[in-house]
Amino acid sequence: MDHNLTTTAFSIDGYKVAQNLGIVRGIVVRSRSIFGTIGASLQTIVGGNISLFTELCEKTRNDSFELMVKHAEELGANGVIGIRYDANEVMSGVTEVLAYGTAVVLEKN
Repeated sequence: MDHNLTTTAFSIDGYKVAQNLGIVRGIVVRSRSIFGTIGASLQTIVGGNISLFTELCEKTRNDSFELMVKHAEELGANGVIGIRYDANEVMSGVTEVLAYGTAVVLEKN
């Protein structure tokens, strides 16, 4: 799927929704490693961006996005609109990240 046909909006300029295929999602559950937690704890002493957690969060969001796109492709979609993210702590140190949206078949106007 062309990532240019994915958006948080409910339409894409130059395209019309020919078919709505329903909600798609990608879920990733991650935990911090003991080494990452120690490294991040050391970074908090200095202050500023905690790059270890930033990298973990970015990778987790990307992985959930890619799973959502795969789910949409399996349904025959060529686009996903209305994309949102949600995150919940499942237990201490374990977080679920959910990417979801509406799978659609888009046609050029």
